[in-house]
Amino acid sequence: MLDAASGAIKRIWGAYGRPPTDDNLPPYNPDSPQFANPVHCIALAKDGPVYVCDRTNNRVQVFNKDGSYVRQYVFDPQTQGPGSAWGLAFSPLDRKQNYFVLIDGTNEVFETVRRKDGAVVGTFGRSGRNAGEFHYVHVGQFDSRGNFYTGEVDTGKRLQKWVPVE
Repeated sequence: MLDAASGAIKRIWGAYGRPPTDDNLPPYNPDSPQFANPVHCIALAKDGPVYVCDRTNNRVQVFNKDGSYVRQYVFDPQTQGPGSAWGLAFSPLDRKQNYFVLIDGTNEVFETVRRKDGAVVGTFGRSGRNAGEFHYVHVGQFDSRGNFYTGEVDTGKRLQKWVPVE
C-alpha cells in the first residue's frame, strides 16, 4: 500500500500475507505460496477488505488493510494460460457489497460472485466479436449509476456498456 500524499510505501505483502519473494514458481497453482506474475487487480471493499486478483493462479485473495490474510476464492482452477482472475469490481447498486463481478479474460466471461463464500451465482459472456461476446475481456468497472463497462484488449479493442435492469 502507498501513502496517497507522499507515494511512500506503507505496507507490502505477498500471497497469504507472507513477505513477497522473487522465487521462480510454476504456473497454474491455486495453492501457490506466492502470487504469480502479474497480480492483476486490487479492489477495496467499503467495509475494509482488500481483494487481490492473482490472475495466473486462478484466485482472488482477501486481506485486511494491514496485510493479514483473510480468505481465498479459486475460480475455474483448470484454466491455464493467462488465468481466470483478471479484474474485480463492486456495484454501487449493491450497497452492502454482498457480491462482486469477476472478469475472466481467458474464458471470456464475467461472473457474479457472492462475497461470503465465493460462490459464482451468475455468468455472462462467451468468446466472440459480436455484442455481448468478448475477445480478451480485460477489465470491468461500474459507474455511479450501476452501468457496467467492459474493456477488451489484443484485437478486441472495444468497450461495451451493460445497463442494470430496473
